[in-house]
Amino acid sequence: MVEFVLVLPILMLVLFAIIQFGLTFTHYVALTDAVRAGARTAATSRLSATRDADIKSKVTSSSDGLIPASAVQVTSTWVHGTDVAVKATVPYSIGLLGLVIASGNLSSTTTERVE
Repeated sequence: MVEFVLVLPILMLVLFAIIQFGLTFTHYVALTDAVRAGARTAATSRLSATRDADIKSKVTSSSDGLIPASAVQVTSTWVHGTDVAVKATVPYSIGLLGLVIASGNLSSTTTERVE
């Protein structure tokens, strides 16, 4: 019983660290998938009058609200055959018991050819 009481706090810290890392990794996967969906929309909407708004809307809706439209950047010349790059950056923070262990920005960029 004494060993269990001594080891339990360490095991709980490891468990909480694994959960926090898993949540951060899940956010990164969602970010990458949303940026990919936005880049595909960008590649096929060269002639649209509202293409930037459509791209940002696609990224935001694909991420289930994780990415605000203000965090999305679209870079292209919009000439047929050139590249369009969609980039999004969101902050993250990994904390254990109220202490921030790691923080920074998750960023993902996807490039596709303009059709």
